[in-house]
This record gives sequence, C-alpha cells and structure tokens, in this order.
Amino acid sequence: MARSGTPTDGLLNLDKPGGWTSRRVVDRVARLAAGAKAGHAGTLDPLASGVLVVSVGAATRLFDYFQRMPKRYRAAFLLGRHSSTEDIEGEIASLDNPPVPTIGQIRAAAQKLTGRIQQRPPAYSAVKIEGRRAYRMARQGQSFDLETRTVEVYRIDIEGYEYPELRLEIECGSGTYVRSLGRDLATSLGTAAVMSALTRTAVGDFRIEEAVDVESLTAENFFRFLLSPLRAVPMLSRVELTAEEVFRVRSGQPITKAGSAEGSQEIAAVDPSGRLVAILVRRGDDLLAPMRNF
Repeated sequence: MARSGTPTDGLLNLDKPGGWTSRRVVDRVARLAAGAKAGHAGTLDPLASGVLVVSVGAATRLFDYFQRMPKRYRAAFLLGRHSSTEDIEGEIASLDNPPVPTIGQIRAAAQKLTGRIQQRPPAYSAVKIEGRRAYRMARQGQSFDLETRTVEVYRIDIEGYEYPELRLEIECGSGTYVRSLGRDLATSLGTAAVMSALTRTAVGDFRIEEAVDVESLTAENFFRFLLSPLRAVPMLSRVELTAEEVFRVRSGQPITKAGSAEGSQEIAAVDPSGRLVAILVRRGDDLLAPMRNF
C-alpha cells in the first residue's frame, strides 16, 4: 500500500532497457504503486531503449498532451538489407549488388523526408485494421494494405556513416515510425535498410540524462522519483485558483476568472500550493469550466 500522505499521482521518466516491452515496464510500475492505474506515453518496441514516460494515478488522464510533444531518437540502420519487420527482429535478406550511397546523397534524401510527410506504417506495428492489430495479422501471414498518414519530422541529422551502418539523430512528432523513416530513406536511394538499434533520448523535456533505470525502482524508492503531473502540460497557460475556486472546479462548476490566460483555450489550474487540480477550458471571456479534474 502507498504510505499515508504520499501522493500516488505523477509521472516517471524511465529508461526502458532493450528487450523489455513497454507493457512490462507499466506492469512493474503498477505493482510498485500498490496497484494504482498506470500507463505509458508512447510505446517503445522491445528492440528499443530509452525514455518511456509512465503516468500513475490521475496523471494517466494527461496522455493527450504527450502526443503534442516532440520525440528525439538515436537510430542505427544497416543499408543493403531488408526484413518484413523493417528491423533486425525479422528475417534479414541482403540485396544483390546494392548501391553504396555517398554521405551527400544521404543528407539530400534525409532533407526531403523532413517537414509534414506521408508515411506508411510498418506491417509489424500496432496500427489497427478493422479492430485488429496489424502485427498480429502479419504474423499470421495475412495480406493487407496500410494507408499512409501525415506525420511531422523536424530534423534528421547524420551522426555517423560507415557502410553499411548509418547512424541518425531524429526529432519528430508523435505517430512517426523511425524504422519506416529508414526504409523510405533507403528506398529513395535505390536500396533498402533495416533498423539495428534505437534509443529514444527525449520526450519533450523528459530527457534520457534524467531517466531512472527501471530495474532500480523499488517499493522503498518509487515515490521519490514521481514527478509533478504539471510536467505533462508545459504548453498550457497556467492559473492559480483560490481554495474556494478549487472546491467549485472539483464539484464540476465553472468559475469566473477575469483576465486569466487571455487567448488560451485550455488552461492548467493549480491550487495555492502549486499542485495541478484541473485542466480548464474557456467558455467565455472570463468563464472557465473544468474539462479534467485531478
């Protein structure tokens, strides 16, 4: 059980080890939090390591805001190879006599993959097709087509290149598949690629340098690493409520707050001690109504 007086709502910036599923990390957190609800903000495949933000308790209601945060990755690819999974988890086949791109050609191709682009998710992904996960259908040998979708890639930088290995630093929006970026980059160069390693180095302001090793979490130290739910909403304007306003908001009632976060449609409301109590939405010039309570 949680210790008396110890808050169980918050965020954990965890360093997921390679070989672990994101679900396994969340299950470990839920056990340490005495069964409190827990969820992660953006899946990392078992092959990948790095930043996995896990929300606990009422903070699980903030998932949508993590979708707005940019993600940063370090990724390695092997050129001249392909696999059904687009990474080394699948059966790898080498191309016959593939071209060896120059670093200049790679840089030019990467530039064309930045901005708002259309991307087809990998067949082995969690995308749903008529209610079924694509990766389950792929494992059963079923044929299907995944529609392209719009994703945003802010930058692709070359960290190192020694054929066949290409190492990239990537910053992108939610929903972007890094292994598919490698696939499309290689295709544009007349070759193929499989992702051989992936580390997520940041989700918004949650950086790997501050991430906690999952395996070091214990029932004794768990609560020491919980971060304020406010870390999930840095993009929102903030307003401080009086004790009376906190009561009204928690009762589902709107409040009048003259000049509060003018122009903002969603506002993070904190109590006099600075704790997040609600996300408010504007219902008029000075009228704010609770959208989510914590």
